[in-house]
Amino acid sequence: MSTPLKNNPLRIVFMGTPDFAVANLKAIVEAGFDVVGVITAPDRPAGRGRKVQESAVKQFAVAHNLKVLQPTNLKDEAFLEELRSLKANLQVVVAFRMLPKAVWEMPEYGTFNLHASLLPQYRGAAPINWAIINGETETGVTTFFIDDKIDTGSIILQKTEKITEEDNVGSLHDRLMELGGELVVETCQQIASGAVTSTPQQHFENLKPAPKIHKDTCQIDWSSSLDTIHNRIRGLSPYPAAWSYFVNHGKEETIKIYKTKKEPCIHNDEIGKLIADKKTLKVAVTGGYLQLLEIQMPGKRKMETSAVLNGLDLDKNAHLR
Repeated sequence: MSTPLKNNPLRIVFMGTPDFAVANLKAIVEAGFDVVGVITAPDRPAGRGRKVQESAVKQFAVAHNLKVLQPTNLKDEAFLEELRSLKANLQVVVAFRMLPKAVWEMPEYGTFNLHASLLPQYRGAAPINWAIINGETETGVTTFFIDDKIDTGSIILQKTEKITEEDNVGSLHDRLMELGGELVVETCQQIASGAVTSTPQQHFENLKPAPKIHKDTCQIDWSSSLDTIHNRIRGLSPYPAAWSYFVNHGKEETIKIYKTKKEPCIHNDEIGKLIADKKTLKVAVTGGYLQLLEIQMPGKRKMETSAVLNGLDLDKNAHLR
């Protein structure tokens, strides 16, 4: 592409589902681009009442009078025909499912994806979580043209973002969401100007993956180091949350842990042992103690640990495992 698209302005189809995608769709709309259609997940029952809920992207699209399609099967010929009828020449994908070739190769100027990592590192479903879990100090966002594999297409643009010691996945998610909106608009502008270039991803031996988070991923291994446990907890907070077995008075339950503070030191306490006073609760780990600042006891809401201690009767053998 070498000339501006003056006689063929962008007609964009946007694909996405959660809040992370909304910020990007909003940025595209506010930048003045013509969004001719929005593809998002079908409405689904959710919550205890199983009320049917619309995706965050659908809610935004409806509020801004954008055409919405909610296919259950992206290969269905009726959907493909409707997609063709929109006459889009660019598709933008943010936090959506994998697309079949018939969809991503359809528009004249291609289909690009926003990914919340500095590709080729952290390909996969949960890049924000894994960057924090692995103790990274920097991450970012990447736009790339989609190909037939997951997160492997040629890179268009990238922006970096620092990860601080205070970050959890919630705070980093929100910053990357805003940064992603900026990058998506810049990418659209480059494509519209005819000046877009892309670079094939390089292959490195030490690529770190970002697989989907499962319940097993969230269980804390108390035999790990102080830093490793602390990073896993903040890399899973506030959702889906790290968890542990809590053993007290001979009864075993599960608790969720959302926020901790490191206390590096040498000690002789058994790994997993809980130590409490009137205001603090900490657990012995390799390399020190981990003070539990925000937890959720069984059947309770998430609370600051100082409040939990008011009604907590710990026996001398209480521990986490």
